[in-house]
Amino acid sequence: MSDTVQNNKRIAKNTILLYIRMLFIMIISLFTSRINLQSLGVEDFGIYNVVGGVVAMFSVFSGSLATAISRFITFELGKNNKDRLNKVFSTAVSIQILLAVFIIFIAEIAGVWFLNNKMIIPENRLHAANWVLQLSIFSFAVNLISVPYNAAIIAHEKMSAFAYISIFEVVMKLIICYSLFISPVDKLITFAVLLFILSISLRLIYGIYCKKHFAECQYNLILDKKLFKEIAGFAGWSSFTLVAYSLYNSGLNILLNLFFGPVVNAARGIAVQVQNAVQGFSRNFQTALNPQIIKSYAEKDLKRVYTLIFAGSKYSFFLMFFLSLPIILEANIILSLWLKDVPEHTVTFVRLILVIVTIDSIGGPLYCAQQATGKIRNFQLMTGTLMLLILPVSYIALRLGAEAEIVYVVYILILSIVQILSIIMIHRMIRMPLNLYLKEVGLKIIFVVGTSIILPLVAYNYFSHGITAFFIVCTICVLSTIVSIYFCGLSRKERKIVNNKIIQKIKRY
Repeated sequence: MSDTVQNNKRIAKNTILLYIRMLFIMIISLFTSRINLQSLGVEDFGIYNVVGGVVAMFSVFSGSLATAISRFITFELGKNNKDRLNKVFSTAVSIQILLAVFIIFIAEIAGVWFLNNKMIIPENRLHAANWVLQLSIFSFAVNLISVPYNAAIIAHEKMSAFAYISIFEVVMKLIICYSLFISPVDKLITFAVLLFILSISLRLIYGIYCKKHFAECQYNLILDKKLFKEIAGFAGWSSFTLVAYSLYNSGLNILLNLFFGPVVNAARGIAVQVQNAVQGFSRNFQTALNPQIIKSYAEKDLKRVYTLIFAGSKYSFFLMFFLSLPIILEANIILSLWLKDVPEHTVTFVRLILVIVTIDSIGGPLYCAQQATGKIRNFQLMTGTLMLLILPVSYIALRLGAEAEIVYVVYILILSIVQILSIIMIHRMIRMPLNLYLKEVGLKIIFVVGTSIILPLVAYNYFSHGITAFFIVCTICVLSTIVSIYFCGLSRKERKIVNNKIIQKIKRY
């Protein structure tokens, strides 16, 4: 069996494992949130979330470094340079230790002052809130040091271990929630202590697994100056896009609040929850795909890189379109069943944000490809700056009297421009053939969308809106999209692979 076939099978297997992990985590998390609220009470539950949020603000520093560490470990693994790989891993751990010390120092000064002087906490719960803050700070620091180990697991594409450890984590969180009902001491403090113990346990599990299975994960006290500069520079430019993302998302909330009030903020909050749930499917596929793109680039196998980019962009879009289409059409009834009282603008917000998520899914493999090159400055400047334009353009439109939905229309237009420019920039960076990308990705996406929406739209407009119509429309959406993807989205070779898989399954049963 060729290496390409094996790698493709690995991507498929890892994607399935990550989907199982995500579904398991989502189901348990729903129970966990409910039990936390019951066991802690509304006041303590709110205190834990707001105090934990103070520490979470430091994730701006850690997120970009995590991306950089993952890229460098995966790249060196692709080059099969074992000495360099250990140096990268050890330097990464050293960087995270330094960052953890820095964040502890800042949080102990600024965080403690802010909690005790500015935050509105009932006086009788201030002692417990300080316990939560301290344990949250040190839990955050422990999680930082785990980042290189997590990156090594993903780089080696051992998604089964990643999935099992994540499932263990959410199961333990569920047990912690139930244990609060029998705790004889302060429940909020108990909750914070148990979560801190869990973070240490996970750190040990990741460490033991990586040391046992990966030769490079033996930490040596190394801080290579040149490598440190490379990782820091990569993280610095990555953080530009992360900061831009945080700014325009927070800015949109503020704009909507200034022009329309908190009811519209509630509608946006619900739409974002739907966005996060649906977007997780695409992210899991791309998590399984990204190591292959970076490794192939490190091996200078550009043909394989192109193939992975084409497949990643196309399949990510198909997956998101398949999930989004029935929700877009039947958003009204879905939200009514879920929420009962649906805030004004929510239905339209959900529809528009799902269009955004679907368009955005195309860019994941392109983003990974520019990370693989290590030359990310211009790409990050372009994407971050353009995305920040959403705020001033939306403000102008709202000042001119536009409805609240205009912020998402502006978002869609600017995101589309970003995607087009990203394709052009990747073409220049790795000589990706534009005509082939348009043929293999662009045209197939247009054909799939154009042919698959006809029957669902007819059914949606023909049937009276209700539960029966909902199931009919969703069924037609699923069948129409599958048929369209099969005939218009897949190449002849891909259809042959699908046919063989179906025949094998039929023969097996």
